[in-house]
Amino acid sequence: LKAVILIGGPQKGTRFRPLSFEVPKPLFPVAGVPMVQHHIEACAKVPGMKEILLMGFYQPNEALSRFLVSAQQEFKIPIRYLQEYAALGTGGGIYHFRDQILSGGAEAFFVLNADVCSEFPLQEMLEFQQQHGDAHGFVILGTTANRTQALNYGCIVANTDTQEVQHYVEKPSTFVSEIINCGIYLFTPAIFQHIGEVFQRNQQELVLEENANGWQRAEVIRLEQDVFTVLAGSGKLYVYKTDGFWSQIKSAGSAIYASRLYLNQYSKSHPERLAKNKPGSPIIRGNVYIHPTASIDSTAVLGPNVSIGEGVTVGAGVRVRESIVLHGASLHDHTCVLNTIVGWDSTIGRWARVEGTPSDPNPNDPYAKIDSETLFRDGRLTPSITILGCSVTIPAEVVILNSIVLPHKELSRSYKNQIIL
Repeated sequence: LKAVILIGGPQKGTRFRPLSFEVPKPLFPVAGVPMVQHHIEACAKVPGMKEILLMGFYQPNEALSRFLVSAQQEFKIPIRYLQEYAALGTGGGIYHFRDQILSGGAEAFFVLNADVCSEFPLQEMLEFQQQHGDAHGFVILGTTANRTQALNYGCIVANTDTQEVQHYVEKPSTFVSEIINCGIYLFTPAIFQHIGEVFQRNQQELVLEENANGWQRAEVIRLEQDVFTVLAGSGKLYVYKTDGFWSQIKSAGSAIYASRLYLNQYSKSHPERLAKNKPGSPIIRGNVYIHPTASIDSTAVLGPNVSIGEGVTVGAGVRVRESIVLHGASLHDHTCVLNTIVGWDSTIGRWARVEGTPSDPNPNDPYAKIDSETLFRDGRLTPSITILGCSVTIPAEVVILNSIVLPHKELSRSYKNQIIL
């Protein structure tokens, strides 16, 4: 078995700015560890997993190399980064590196998108594939969304008895199905034949379109639109439905929601990562992750759903709720931080209040997903999570509401519903 994690590249993750300026989005910490580490951990737990490949078109940089080395040591499994020469789409990348994926005689491999958070029921997907007696079948992980939100995803129509996918539509314009694609797949080497057919077809079309400007590449292949739509109804594609948690991490606001889902899971999977109430330590409410190097005053109140990074300083009487505080940030006495991501090395002055509006899914709808909110609606900034980029300084006694502050800014007054460039 192998696993491939698709991490994308620098021109993606635009909705994740200004945070993706500082680190590649897959390394952004969610619930205290890099986003993609949750994927690696889930893959490493599957018996028979021989190698994990990260695939994308980031230039190999120091942060990525450091992360790969430490992850290999921690999970005792070979982890490599394969760099695409251009953005090849979700299917083009794995087709381009098919020899690397199949080397060593891989009988099956998982493909996971890095920008989802999930319980990753990989073992269950394997068992499901074996139960269906079709060792050559491909499995998509699916989950249930509500009718209106399903339109924002790939929709799957499946046979209720066999779970065979009969119809697949990416982001349909009208209602097709409540079962959506989670961006996690289990393939056998036979998938490359189907991707190869798309590649051949693309090449033929390019030859016919002689006036094409040359910017279209036959190698750019999207699993969802180009491969699944064709495979649906052929008896080779199945959906495994999960009831476990799942969410996309497209915008910075969805990172806070993903952080909550993972922190919640830690109570079962990693209780040692959650802070406890002890005499002389800060007051903890709900699930909170605190990096061991952070220094936090005993009168601070943290939680629920708070993640405090490396070397963070939190002063007396500080209140933090539903927020991610990244490494090196400093919250001075009596600050209040709600629904906010505080960037690396940022400083919030005494008695300041920094607050955002949560973009949580509807709590009364068990199938609601987080909306991929647009930054603007009717020409105005949509109220959302407040984001401070790296090295932002906020003076004492000001209020920052629903705003996005780009890196290296020193604010001198209060702001509301603004993007501060």
